Amino acid sequence: MGNSSGIGVLDKSVLVLTTVADRPCNLAELTEATGLPRATAHRLAVGLETHQLLTRDPDGRWIPGPTLNRLAASAHDVLREAALPVLQRLQSTTGESVQIYQCEGDERVCFAAVEPPTGLRNTVPVGSRLPMTAGSAAKVLSAFGADSGGFDAATLTETRSQGWAQSVGERAEGVASVSAPVLDASGTAVAAVSVSGPIDRMTRHPGHRWADDVVAAAGDIHRRLHPS
Repeated sequence: MGNSSGIGVLDKSVLVLTTVADRPCNLAELTEATGLPRATAHRLAVGLETHQLLTRDPDGRWIPGPTLNRLAASAHDVLREAALPVLQRLQSTTGESVQIYQCEGDERVCFAAVEPPTGLRNTVPVGSRLPMTAGSAAKVLSAFGADSGGFDAATLTETRSQGWAQSVGERAEGVASVSAPVLDASGTAVAAVSVSGPIDRMTRHPGHRWADDVVAAAGDIHRRLHPS
């Protein structure tokens, strides 16, 4: 069942939620996937549906409900509010495009960005969904998250060791980037801060140039989220 809080009904409810988040389930599928007794799975799913944490698709299968979307949007708003002043300072320091991403399933989503006021930009529109298989932000979210994405063990180990990642022409030709994780209290990445721009400005070793600033920005966002 993964992590256990010691509160049985809570752990089972989370198991039902995470199972349905992976794929829509009818009762038989939910029972098989969770290993819960049929009556227990049904009771929990119906209870979660009452609070709109689950809902039904046109085929009657349980899927994530609108309450989860509202909670996720609220979390985005809190993180965006904490991040934007830091991203603005980072953009001013580097002169390059700055973004912050969160992992959603097998994609990363840009939920805030600050672009240079003039000149050549590396625009990633807010709301862009990018793969977790390439790019420095994907490396960081994979290395400090629960899913390794499409990266090998050596890449993830290096990223964890140095606390940041870089990429050169991985996701988009001619673009380089460097990213660092915004960590929660347990050391898990809740987001990734990135600086990106043309290789001719960022160089083929963007981490040498901007890693310290990006790591510092990620730390600033963490402190704004978790003031002492």
